[in-house]
Amino acid sequence: MAQYSIKDLEKLSGIKAHTLRIWELRYGIITPNRTDTNIRYYDDNDLRSLLNIALLNHNGFKISKISGMTSAEIENEILSITETGKDVTGFIEAFTIAMIELNEQKFEKVIGNGILKFGFEKTMIEIIHPFLVRIGLMWQVGSIKPAQEHFISNLIRQKLISAIDGQHVQIGNNSPKFLLFLPEGETHELSLLFLSYFIRARNMQVIYLGQSVPFEDIVSTSEIYSPDYLLSIFTTYPSINDLSGYINDLSSRLKKQKIILSGYRSLDFKGEIPVNAVTLKQIKDILSFLQNCQVEVSLKN
Repeated sequence: MAQYSIKDLEKLSGIKAHTLRIWELRYGIITPNRTDTNIRYYDDNDLRSLLNIALLNHNGFKISKISGMTSAEIENEILSITETGKDVTGFIEAFTIAMIELNEQKFEKVIGNGILKFGFEKTMIEIIHPFLVRIGLMWQVGSIKPAQEHFISNLIRQKLISAIDGQHVQIGNNSPKFLLFLPEGETHELSLLFLSYFIRARNMQVIYLGQSVPFEDIVSTSEIYSPDYLLSIFTTYPSINDLSGYINDLSSRLKKQKIILSGYRSLDFKGEIPVNAVTLKQIKDILSFLQNCQVEVSLKN
């Protein structure tokens, strides 16, 4: 089991450490373990329990009431929140619990309720994306195992591929063409898959190369298909030492294309951005850029 400090629990649950200590003393909702040197810590069961409690508390339940509820009662209330609630926070908490428990049934129920309530795009933008950000935070504090991350990522990936497969795209005149890829070594594909869906939903063309594409393959594909835009998400690759050279090489080899870069690694780029490239920090910035592309097409037509 992983070990968490009370500050870790604060980051993951959104409940202040001071409040957690009061709840602990007054209601006994979680009880810390202690190391051989008497340092307090919490385990996976404590985290799971606290996430459930935080979800209910964020949705108006008083801690005095929650402390008297059974596990089954808490579970039923959580399912009710995802069926009837309008706050996306409850969905993010429910996804987190499904991931920790490796519970596919719960995931299917929660995402089904989200799509029914908000639609596919809003579910991905306002629920799944923040959830993936939370997973990144959980990685930092060591609160999830690789199997849990792979489990939930593959379920989300299946939903994205199914949604893309169900799209009916009508390519218009002057429609821009996007080439989507991840650099060699990069396998974090979920954001790129969603961007592929988003672009296609606006009747723009997509050439999707996917994960870990060798540099020369990107160049040769661009020479054959002449995309207007190259779009990539750099999460862990290229390395910091190789990042500047990679971006500059891409820019110089593909001078006719506009290069759109995002992801954690691209934010580490400290050099001067080439004239035919742009780095966008957040998913909302990329979506805004793509919306502007669609508007430009509409004006041309």
